[in-house]
Amino acid sequence: MLTLQDVLQAREKMKGTVHHTPLEHSQTFSQFSQNEVYMKLENLQKTGSFKVRGSFNKIMTLSEEERKRGVVAASAGNHAQGVAYSSAMIGIPCTIVMPKGAPLSKVQATQGYGAEVVLHGDVFDESLEYALQLQKEREATFVHPFDDLAVIAGQGTIGLEIIEQLPDVDVVLCPVGGGGLLAGLAFTLKQLKPSIQVYGVESSACPGMTEALRQKKPVTIVSADTIADGIAVKKPGGITYQYIEKYVDGVVCVEETEISRTMLYLLERNKLLVEGSGACPLAALLYHKVPFKGKKVVAVLSGGNVDVTLISRIIERGLVESGRFVTFTTIISDKPGQLNKLLRIIAELEANVMSIHHQRIGAKVLPGQAEIHFSLETKNQDHIHRVHQVLINEGYDVEFFQ
Repeated sequence: MLTLQDVLQAREKMKGTVHHTPLEHSQTFSQFSQNEVYMKLENLQKTGSFKVRGSFNKIMTLSEEERKRGVVAASAGNHAQGVAYSSAMIGIPCTIVMPKGAPLSKVQATQGYGAEVVLHGDVFDESLEYALQLQKEREATFVHPFDDLAVIAGQGTIGLEIIEQLPDVDVVLCPVGGGGLLAGLAFTLKQLKPSIQVYGVESSACPGMTEALRQKKPVTIVSADTIADGIAVKKPGGITYQYIEKYVDGVVCVEETEISRTMLYLLERNKLLVEGSGACPLAALLYHKVPFKGKKVVAVLSGGNVDVTLISRIIERGLVESGRFVTFTTIISDKPGQLNKLLRIIAELEANVMSIHHQRIGAKVLPGQAEIHFSLETKNQDHIHRVHQVLINEGYDVEFFQ
């Protein structure tokens, strides 16, 4: 059984190793959601996510003999870096098994903390199976990403910090995948202030905890691809489920478009780079997935490890979803001045042309015509609609893509 003393001891162990992360008030998001919104910035944590808390606490519980034999973990992301960093801090051997297709940046980051990285399997489940095999062969300790009481206690230290930073907090929103963070956070908060409401947030593309609560036990679900890959867990933990069922007030889901828009909001309005899973709690608040207003709400932004190659795609997707970028094609007469006429109309509508592609050959292009492909920077969905209507009124046959 987990106790509050376990969480307090975890905090003592990690002093000087793990950051006490800021709690930042957001006027912008407070106005959007009609609540007083605070953000717990775990994206600024060591290794870029909260995962280092649980992994460090777990490793600190090992005996001297267990430390000599080292630790093994399986991960393609934040858990890998958390375990690697924690192992380096106390100088023990560490092996991380990652899928062969893991992003090079994450492999290099994990190696940079001194871990041995073994690439095995095409998917995480294959990596996990091999990691468990290595753990037995080497008689090492397996560091589970979520379903372990020491890991849960380590994640619960975020709850201690939130209460100290905002004693009159009403609601805390937290991402949930396997459930380690939500279980530890909810348990700790309810011990300190039973009146607090705690909600978990997951992607509707992988609603593992929602289904577990519905069926009253952890089950394996079929999931779709999600931008919130950090919480894309098909089966929540058995231990974490028990604590979540007891201490959490509800679990809600957010859509992919809502996550991507929130990531863009955070980047643009607050200059914060937050990964998809970390943006889920704020997305739930901004898109009114939780039933309250006028409350003091903390959204836990759990991590900021976004692969560099994906940042531009996230920004572009967010711009499209918010109506600030659009593409369309139209056919014009291939005569001098026709393109200039079309450009003048677009300029008068205050849309900014980002790119133009001009071609005279195509299935819909007749001799004497040209097909024009435009990319425009726009203001919002209403602006796109106005551009569309004006072009139709001017006699252009346009096809918009979003």
